[in-house]
Amino acid sequence: MIRRIIRIDENKCNGCGLCAAACHEGAICMVDGKAKLLREDYCDGLGDCLPACPMNAISFEEREAPAYDEAAVLAAKEQKEKEPLPCGCPGSACRSMEAKEAEAAGEVPGCLTNFPVQIQLAPVVSPWYDGADLLIAADCTAYAYGNFHQKFIRGRVTLIGCPKLDTMKYAEKLTEIFRANDVRSITVTRMTVPCCGGLAYAVRMAADMCGKDIPLNIVTISPDGQIMA
Repeated sequence: MIRRIIRIDENKCNGCGLCAAACHEGAICMVDGKAKLLREDYCDGLGDCLPACPMNAISFEEREAPAYDEAAVLAAKEQKEKEPLPCGCPGSACRSMEAKEAEAAGEVPGCLTNFPVQIQLAPVVSPWYDGADLLIAADCTAYAYGNFHQKFIRGRVTLIGCPKLDTMKYAEKLTEIFRANDVRSITVTRMTVPCCGGLAYAVRMAADMCGKDIPLNIVTISPDGQIMA
């Protein structure tokens, strides 16, 4: 049958996986670092994946395709455990953690309590955020500041990103997170380098747009590990 269905331009795809996460039917999977429409019969043609793509790599087309099989989609959903990506990538499965395993092995325990931490992969709505003090860190800060876990991660939910290397628009997703959850406070750690200003700017913008009065603190760290402000 001829019907509307999505088309993915793999040349534009950056492999972020956001479209796969947005596809509630599980039609899109990540294969070799690219998004692919693996189940045409799972695609309902409504396009929830389109606005999720930061690269504008997804569009609609009218072509010959199997009919949308709602029954098969529902059956597949029942068989899957809760995962943020339909492809089942274990590196993106949401989880909460404690330091007991590290302590039992005689290792210095980390203070990270949530995973994933990358802003692109983090869920928009999660029990993590409710009543939480949120840390949004430029990823280099954890390497520059030696006591980062104890000083900044401890007692906070952590998200990380790099405004120079990541392609997504942080402000839009962070606004959704702030708006949908009861975040108690926000701490941003950034480097002294100019490109890190993009992260601080995005957080400020999201805090302004979310419609809530959330306390915000921005900490600047130098490459040699000094807290500058």
